[in-house]
Amino acid sequence: MRKGFIIVALCALSMPLWAWGPKGHRIIAEVAYMHMSKRATKQVDKVLGQHGMIAWVNWADEIKSDTIYPSSYDWHFQDLNGGMSDEEVVATLRHYPSEGGNMWRAIDSLKTVLTADRTHVDAMRFFIHLVGDSYCPMHVAHMDDKGGNTVKMKWFGEPTNLHRVWDENMIESRGFGYKEYAQFLSDKYDVGKKKAPQMQSRAEDLIRTYHLTEAIYAYQEEQDTNTYHYIYRFKDAMEWQLYVAGIRLANELEWILR
Repeated sequence: MRKGFIIVALCALSMPLWAWGPKGHRIIAEVAYMHMSKRATKQVDKVLGQHGMIAWVNWADEIKSDTIYPSSYDWHFQDLNGGMSDEEVVATLRHYPSEGGNMWRAIDSLKTVLTADRTHVDAMRFFIHLVGDSYCPMHVAHMDDKGGNTVKMKWFGEPTNLHRVWDENMIESRGFGYKEYAQFLSDKYDVGKKKAPQMQSRAEDLIRTYHLTEAIYAYQEEQDTNTYHYIYRFKDAMEWQLYVAGIRLANELEWILR
């Protein structure tokens, strides 16, 4: 590992997990670009290349096929038990769980690395990806189903699983390219079409994400197989998660690069 990359070695599991899919992460990165200062965007581009967040935001998933960072697998998720109280959920941000992933630990460690060295390329590549992962409901999913990968579903009659539905199917159902979707989300949620709303704390964002995850599991128990019903039920919640992930990423980078 490169000098300064201080994240502890973590254990790997066998089943692949991809949060949001390539388009989802590009949407988040594009929203971040749209809401960062010119100073911050120039600094990010200096590290990653021109508009480099778009080019590199999916690198952390792609690198799983290499052996450079073999211990990075479980940085991408933080499984949580069902039925947790808000206080119990928030406590995982301060006291990292001993099992079920290391996303909180990885994000905090990467932020420490980047605060000390703003030019650390690999730390930046991991960070921009994992912040997005933390807003995907299937990356704070239950421990017993591998982030929804073992929960079988059908999407317009075709077999799939719960993770892939949130990984790709929901986003693709909207029919936007990533730039179009980022602009759509900013038009939809920016206050007065001029600026982003006042952001909640990281803890409040996690509580909202966890509640969405629990709602998704509860809907599975209803056994409604109508895909149109599913899209209607969760479209707005998904779009808010994508948007807020982009705003959070922008704010975090502004702070790191201040």
